[in-house]
Amino acid sequence: MPKNNPPASDYTAENIQVLEGLEPVRKRPGMFIGSTDAKGLHHLVFEIVDNSVDEALAGFAKNIWVTLKNDRSVEIHDDGRGIPVDIHPQYKVSALELAMTKLHAGGKFDSKAYKVSGGLHGVGASVVNALSEYMRVDVHLDGNIWTQEYKRGVPFADVKITGKTADRGTYTTFLPDKQIWKDAELDVETVKQSLRERAYLIAGLYFHFKDEKSNEEAHFYFEGGIKSLVSHLNRHKKVLNDPIYLLKKDETRELEVSIQYNDSFSENLLSFVNVINTVDGGTHVTGFRTALTRAINDYAQKIGAIKENDELLTGEDTKEGLTAVIFLKMSQDEVLFESQTKAKLNNPEIQGWVATSIKEGLNTYFEENPSDARRIVEKIMLAARARLAARAAKNAVIRKGALEGMTLPGMLADCQERDPALCELYIVEGPSAGGSAKQGRDRKFQAILPLGGKILNTERAQLDKIIEFEELKNLIIAMGTGIGETWNPEKMRYHRIITMTDADVDGEHIETLLLTFFYRHMKEVIEKGYLYVALPPLYKIQYGKGVFYAYTDEDKERILKEHGGDKATIQRYKGLGEMNPEQLWETTMNPANRTLKQITIDDAALADETFTMLMSDDVPPRKRFIQSHATAATLDI
Repeated sequence: MPKNNPPASDYTAENIQVLEGLEPVRKRPGMFIGSTDAKGLHHLVFEIVDNSVDEALAGFAKNIWVTLKNDRSVEIHDDGRGIPVDIHPQYKVSALELAMTKLHAGGKFDSKAYKVSGGLHGVGASVVNALSEYMRVDVHLDGNIWTQEYKRGVPFADVKITGKTADRGTYTTFLPDKQIWKDAELDVETVKQSLRERAYLIAGLYFHFKDEKSNEEAHFYFEGGIKSLVSHLNRHKKVLNDPIYLLKKDETRELEVSIQYNDSFSENLLSFVNVINTVDGGTHVTGFRTALTRAINDYAQKIGAIKENDELLTGEDTKEGLTAVIFLKMSQDEVLFESQTKAKLNNPEIQGWVATSIKEGLNTYFEENPSDARRIVEKIMLAARARLAARAAKNAVIRKGALEGMTLPGMLADCQERDPALCELYIVEGPSAGGSAKQGRDRKFQAILPLGGKILNTERAQLDKIIEFEELKNLIIAMGTGIGETWNPEKMRYHRIITMTDADVDGEHIETLLLTFFYRHMKEVIEKGYLYVALPPLYKIQYGKGVFYAYTDEDKERILKEHGGDKATIQRYKGLGEMNPEQLWETTMNPANRTLKQITIDDAALADETFTMLMSDDVPPRKRFIQSHATAATLDI
């Protein structure tokens, strides 16, 4: 029986907190916008943008303007109906104030106002308001401009008329609160990409973007809809068929799907519900995958590509080379998202409806376009043969016990710490750099594994070939996870795996080969956020006893301009091995000073697919290296 429990009287009504108004948002912002990093900051922008998009879906707006201001604020306006400003009969305040200051207040709950909408819970605008240092809304309505200003969700004054206008629409300006968004910044390319996506989804809607810092403008308008988006996604690839377009409607739902196969080995699937990018998929995506696999299997059997006793094609086979866009529009009364971030659709009835609709559409398409259908089946049959060969290789590896009972590789300088969450593994290019890294590291939590040079390209390699390659075998053993059928992420020995290569073309090649390996064979390492790229300096610039490090040529020129170039001694690092242990620690391995890029699935997919394109352009290698990793998520769309 437990002893020394605190008396029950310590837990009383005083311990129960009630957070009024928008207090819950400021107390726990992650519950409402997912995170308080750059991703959450972009989410703020598109909570407001999607309110304007909903006006377009309802047929009342043709233009949306998004402006990133010099003072970090964002202005978004549309030419829709304008938020109502009349007094709400129950709450006795303007409907504008109610929408901007109360959670779960908005027009999206009434299907008469919005049959289809991206917003659902009535919290978007009010959440943005709560997390903004300053916010202002101007509603152009019935010849007047109605205005209200707020500070962290609290109105300065009542809604009032501040001018006359001949226009209609809503103007929203907000300044993200520095107390919440300390270091996060909006990325221009990410904003443009999200606007471009929405323009593809809604034919006839104009998006106008401006960044005041750079004076950059961009305008997006597409008539071709999601077929144009699929063609855009495949613009650098050899395609096997024209984009397939399927449309299914009923009284409360509309489904658009476009499918195109290319000769690559990866999948690019985007899914949307009411213009919301459902990055985690959901029941509509599950229904799509089921229908695609069944339709292709049925056609392959019909034309004799699959015999009676052959193994059927799997969902994994159909992913290879697939580019697809799924766009589902639903009544806002029906749609069920997993959370306010709307990353995943949860409606169980949608899975069967989508599967039936797409299966019927694909059956018809394959019958009417047999040459396209055969090319698709041949591509997927090739993927299936590779899968079966890989399975045989895995079985051979497992039977041989290639990784069982292996001691840690001799080249590995392990760390003392045994808690994986506190351990780092540096994968270093070459024994010379490995020597400096081993001497300069913090032995308590940093392990070093040198590579002998360029590793095997694993994009198409079977598992037995990977195991036979000594450098990769050592890496797998050092990580402790196994691979293939023996993969066990719970045995991961390091929760931060950092690749550290030279700042030249060879280093970039090795970097890309490593990213491809993880993407193809240990994707969960990336998904868990364990994979990083270290960025060592290019130059050491010395003024007497003063030392500066430059990571790009532009950094070098800036330092020389600020401190005078005549008295400087400049050392160009051709490789990590030229840095002594103290320099390598101070610039690249010291957690207080180093620059690390956390690798995402998008980064790794880009490395996997476009290495040749990146290597062949005219951008200097170092600048290209930084650009390819810093903007990987925006280069492919």
